Amino acid sequence: VTLARCRMCPLGWLGVAALCLGTLWAAPAKDRRKEEKPKAELSLFENLDLDNYDVTLESYGDILDLSNYEELYDYGDLVPKIEVGTLAPRPKDPKTLPELAESTSGTPNLQPPSSAGPVPPAPVPRQGLPSCVLCLCLGSSVYCDDAGLEQIPALPPDTAYLYARFNRIGAVRAGDFRGLEKLKRIDLSSNSISWADADAFRGLPSLQELLLPENLLTALPELPRGLVRLDVRLNRIPSAGLRLEAFRDLKQLQFLHLSDNQLDFIPVPLPESLRSLHLQNNNIQTMHEDTFCDSQEQGQIRRVLEDIRLDGNPINLSLFPNAFSCLPRLPTGRFS
Repeated sequence: VTLARCRMCPLGWLGVAALCLGTLWAAPAKDRRKEEKPKAELSLFENLDLDNYDVTLESYGDILDLSNYEELYDYGDLVPKIEVGTLAPRPKDPKTLPELAESTSGTPNLQPPSSAGPVPPAPVPRQGLPSCVLCLCLGSSVYCDDAGLEQIPALPPDTAYLYARFNRIGAVRAGDFRGLEKLKRIDLSSNSISWADADAFRGLPSLQELLLPENLLTALPELPRGLVRLDVRLNRIPSAGLRLEAFRDLKQLQFLHLSDNQLDFIPVPLPESLRSLHLQNNNIQTMHEDTFCDSQEQGQIRRVLEDIRLDGNPINLSLFPNAFSCLPRLPTGRFS
């Protein structure tokens, strides 16, 4: 027996030694994996040029492609998961039930979730709210395009540019722009504006551009004298809807676009500053010889008035050759 025990001792010692060596070898391997993992993670960021990663409003569209936004971000996997069986079991001891009832008596009763989905919030009335709630305000510009507006919202006092296109605005009231002395551009294209108060735009000393195309206007209100561009195309304005000598005092007016209305004659007098006059697709049938040129002033040349459009009218321009003698270019229209 003693001899057998002596033979087994070396084998036991060999087993213990092998176990110790395996433990020592596993520890460095584990440490090596920990060291290699951060190196692998850091290698993912070596190709990023973080110094030049400057996202601005100008470069935003170049850096991010939002055309496939819905494909890139699938929010279905972010829905919180509900685990079943996580509620605590009801106590078996009936003595604990009154205490539980007392502790929860002050809490509100929670309704179980409905299978029909989340309840949408109550609609907020649009009218009467500040423009920066209904629209997008960036600096001195207010963007209200396609916002479902039925009237012009209250604007910040420093507003310089207003874009309220593609809405359902039906009228421009006298107080809509009151006190907005910095307002330079008003764009109300593609609305349902059928009338504007006579004083709606008169008290705007900085207004340069008034854009009202594709509306239902039948008359023009009084215009501010600093106006540079007036666009009222595609309305229903007859000649009777223009004030007498409506554009005489607009000494800075350069672009006057009145096409696709119901005008019977060319509105005169036209300011010397005018560069572009669009009157196509009206009902103009005649004109005076001094419509564009002063018949009393010999050698007059209106060099800046280079763009006159009278096409789409029943007028024959060849019957009025003296009316264009001071113009650098003949108007566009019918000459036969």
